[in-house]
Amino acid sequence: MDKVHPGEVSVRERAGSKRDGIGSGYVGDTIPDVARDFLGAARLAALSVVDSRGGIHADVLAGAAGFLHAPDSRTLEIAVVPPLTAPLFGPGVERTVGLIVLEPWTRRRMRVNGRAVPGERGLLLQPDQVYANCPKYIQTRTVEEADQAAAAHRRERETSTPGSRALGDVTQRALIGDADTFFLATHTPGQGADMSHRGGNPGFVTVVDDKHLSWPEYAGNGMYMSLGNLLHEPRCALVFPDWSTGRTLHLRGRALVDWDAGRAASVPQAQCLVDFEVEEVVEIAGGMPLHWRFGEYHRFNPPAGRPAPAGESVPVA
Repeated sequence: MDKVHPGEVSVRERAGSKRDGIGSGYVGDTIPDVARDFLGAARLAALSVVDSRGGIHADVLAGAAGFLHAPDSRTLEIAVVPPLTAPLFGPGVERTVGLIVLEPWTRRRMRVNGRAVPGERGLLLQPDQVYANCPKYIQTRTVEEADQAAAAHRRERETSTPGSRALGDVTQRALIGDADTFFLATHTPGQGADMSHRGGNPGFVTVVDDKHLSWPEYAGNGMYMSLGNLLHEPRCALVFPDWSTGRTLHLRGRALVDWDAGRAASVPQAQCLVDFEVEEVVEIAGGMPLHWRFGEYHRFNPPAGRPAPAGESVPVA
């Protein structure tokens, strides 16, 4: 499959990347046997879903190995449907989705983007894009098998704060400011949805105020799928997991990619900066019904730095 996204091409040219496209053997539309094995052992994934109005939603999926199952190369069964995205799937409703599957203890990850419909146990995803990513900026973690805690989280799973239009308290700001990982959901009409991982040292995401965040884009695999989507559709969604408690913080809003070289120079190794305006906030007490033990940061994580305010630059040597 060689489906070249015009937004990705534009961003690659802007970034000076020499990669030709997402094809060239990188992306397929079937699930290879080795990928089926990886999916079947997964404990963690993140899902993006496009609604009927073109808005996008981000959620976390976690559970026992086997909650993802690929019975054949053209089907992925998802047994866990999180509370925020479940209402988007009525009987017979097909949604454009993006899925990233992460194995934190090995830093392996892969993406399966396509279309999903309700199934007998959850969702049935038919892939349009299947590909692996490099391990950069993934922090290692292992699952803590705490049965009582997991059961408590399942009971709390439907308990969430009412949706608000701004970050509500210091605990939400602290979760973001201390984060070393979040997931970013983007899409472009006619090109599909995507769910990507963003990682760095704590502090790599800056809370500017109760309605604005900023983060740097570091050099990755050169595909620029997320930035390519944002070029055409600024609406996006973020989810920040609290690894030790299972709490998840879900943000929806709009993002602007700032390519000002002077401003990017204010953050170590930033290719550009992304400024995000919050439009909706939901916090779920048990959004990720697993606890995780931290291992180590990725050795390529740049030092965290607070970006210069939007519209301001620093001298570039």
